[in-house]
Amino acid sequence: MKVSAQILNLIPYKPGKPISETQREFGLTEIVKLASNENPLGPSPKAVEAVQKYLSQQHRYPDPVGYELVKKISEKWDVPASQIALGNGSNEIIDLLIRIFCEPSTDSILTSEAAFVAYQVCAQAARVKVRTVPLREDLTIDLKAIADHFFRNPTANIHLIFIPNPNNPTGTVVGGAELEEFLVRLGNRDDVLLVFDEAYTEYVRDPKFKAASSFYKKYSNVLVLKTFSKVYGMAGLRLGALVAPEYVLEYYNRVRNPFNVNDLAQVAGIAVLDDEDYVKASQKAVWDGLEYFYKELSRLNLKYYPSEANFVLFDTQRDVEQVNLNLLKKGVILRPVQNYGFKTLMRMTVGNMDENKKAIAAIEKMLTEVSEIG
Repeated sequence: MKVSAQILNLIPYKPGKPISETQREFGLTEIVKLASNENPLGPSPKAVEAVQKYLSQQHRYPDPVGYELVKKISEKWDVPASQIALGNGSNEIIDLLIRIFCEPSTDSILTSEAAFVAYQVCAQAARVKVRTVPLREDLTIDLKAIADHFFRNPTANIHLIFIPNPNNPTGTVVGGAELEEFLVRLGNRDDVLLVFDEAYTEYVRDPKFKAASSFYKKYSNVLVLKTFSKVYGMAGLRLGALVAPEYVLEYYNRVRNPFNVNDLAQVAGIAVLDDEDYVKASQKAVWDGLEYFYKELSRLNLKYYPSEANFVLFDTQRDVEQVNLNLLKKGVILRPVQNYGFKTLMRMTVGNMDENKKAIAAIEKMLTEVSEIG
């Protein structure tokens, strides 16, 4: 059976190494996993209680449109319910948007280099071309270069522009005058959709940052992706949300699978949106953890990039494959990001403070065991 070249050449998304696999591979019992940008607090107690109540209902199909959850999102985010749809994580939404708005082999998506890898994986699986522009030296996304690329390549049929804000794996944001200029140049067009991926927005402290909610209603072609996997602590339940104009959702709901979001995710989502204390605690844990990482990485003379997400990207100054193996043997799972073109950088998620300290201790020991490059 013949398979298309795009599929043959597709490098699948590689999630963080599981704890159980690391235990088996290295014969370890205690593991610190700071590789997948998960919430260190565990799930919201209110979400756990809601899930437990609905376990006995699992012989029934879930609400196919998630009416009650959409209603709650509408109240909390101040968006009409008619402009909200749900996804099995934001990854499913990315995949469906590309399939809906791009023709295979002829159309393209546009994003930045070292942007969230799911855009490229989903596009290639749909036989859609991926166009990228370089990051700036400080690893920020260059919105002007993205807009320039769009206008200089009218025959590329670019129908979706993905802007992860903050970006994974760099933790950087776009905002201020640059964002305003980007929206003036590309907003309200009918030939391209601007998709702002805001998985980490709740962690942002940069005063120049503007969440898409502040300009969404002003531009007819702005879409917003949200996830419940990060600050809401629901990565295992797979829940994402799409905020978009009604005409976009009409197509989206034609293509998405029925019952794509299970009812446990739906009731947990409703519960956690009302758990403001949990969200505040999640934010504080991350902000405290980032400050600790900054202090310790500075002490170790390791360059890092200030982050507006729940992780920090830092330079090991060493071959990251050797660093990763060394840390795994110590029971510490971080995320090498050579697939983004960074040969010496690692991404470290904020865990609880005990995990953070163990990770730093392992890194400090590794520095004496793995030689610097050059």
